[in-house]
Amino acid sequence: MPRTVFVNGDFVREDNAMVSVFDRGFLMGDAIYEVTTVLNGKLIEFDAHMTRLKRSLDALEIPYVVDSAVLLDIHRNLIEKNGIKNGTVYIQVSRGAADRSFHYPEGIEPTVVAFTQDIDWLAAPFVESGLKVMSHPDKRWGRRDIKTTQLLWGSMSMMAAKRGGVDDVWFVQDGEVTEGSFCNAFIVKDRKIITRELSNDILHGTMRASILGYARQNGFEVEERTFSISEAQSADEAFVTASPLFATGVVEIDGKMIGNGKPGAVTVELRKIILEESLKTGV
Repeated sequence: MPRTVFVNGDFVREDNAMVSVFDRGFLMGDAIYEVTTVLNGKLIEFDAHMTRLKRSLDALEIPYVVDSAVLLDIHRNLIEKNGIKNGTVYIQVSRGAADRSFHYPEGIEPTVVAFTQDIDWLAAPFVESGLKVMSHPDKRWGRRDIKTTQLLWGSMSMMAAKRGGVDDVWFVQDGEVTEGSFCNAFIVKDRKIITRELSNDILHGTMRASILGYARQNGFEVEERTFSISEAQSADEAFVTASPLFATGVVEIDGKMIGNGKPGAVTVELRKIILEESLKTGV
């Protein structure tokens, strides 16, 4: 069955959805996006995603007013119309359609599209087995804190990981880990949780913020700093966070097994906490 998608104010069948060939998201990558997880029919961390949506829009000077109530209604409608229990809702806002130019056009309306994906992340086999990653040079642009649609290097890197027989990459810049292709990276040593501090170098993950908040509330020590691949390889545990991943164990880095080769105790505990809290606070 074709999905129902949202395009510029209308809900339409996916095979009838159209965006202009002159849209700057298509021509220039001049667009931002958010992906909100759906768990048991509930939107997880919706307010945090809308806050980051506004931050990204402001950073790119795209004149779109984020009305959380309106966007929540769009998200809920898409979930209902497509019968989504577990999955995601993707929303993208571009500057709009205009003749191709490096200058921002004036007086155009932003393009807004949204759609669902029916994916049961909780049943993914890597939840139990953990992920294998490899190090990879970070060649993305310098504002990774803005959630733009410029994802080419991430896509190319994931293909490199696939060819290398692993699940993902951990990007490395100046000898230090930045993050994964679509997730924040963590290591654990003596039950201390270590992750790179916020800056323009990494995405300000909504799940990252939640995990760190719940970790501190539950008595874990947290240290926000850089770490190298070699330090990660000698850690007790490693894990990643992202909206659909929650906390997911990393069991191998560049061919070296982490811990006992299974998601560690801290990772499992944090995952349990974040899942429970997400279901309580989802909308």
